Amino acid sequence: MTDTHQTFNPQQQFGRPHHQQHHQTSSRAHQALKAVTASIAGGSLLVLSGLTLAGTVIALTVTTPLLVIFSPVILPAVITVFLLATGFLTSGGFGVAAVTVLSWIYKYVTGGHPPGAESLDQARDKLGYKAREMKGRAEQATGMGHHQTTGGIGH
Repeated sequence: MTDTHQTFNPQQQFGRPHHQQHHQTSSRAHQALKAVTASIAGGSLLVLSGLTLAGTVIALTVTTPLLVIFSPVILPAVITVFLLATGFLTSGGFGVAAVTVLSWIYKYVTGGHPPGAESLDQARDKLGYKAREMKGRAEQATGMGHHQTTGGIGH
């Protein structure tokens, strides 16, 4: 006995599946909605930009005479405030850096392992090795020169 069960295929009967037609209609509506939303957002931002520009021009028109009148006072005051703020920020930064370095040194000296201690130990060991090597070379060079000069004089 053979199974003659046939499935319904709308694509065979109508040429195009129903869900594909619905998808295309939905896609067009979605694209139209996107376009409308984008144009509304763009228009709103354009209006906001124009209002900001108009407000800036009006504020500049009103404040320009005041700036011209008070400029002998305002300019030195702005420079002074800038220098004071820069000085305080710089001194504060140097203070924080100094406290950080002193804290690191304290941890290192007391036997703690602050970050970077291993690389400092490696550098110290390399420097000690090179110093001993140079000392040996210097002793060898001066020792050889000393033997040559005394050997020639004593004989």
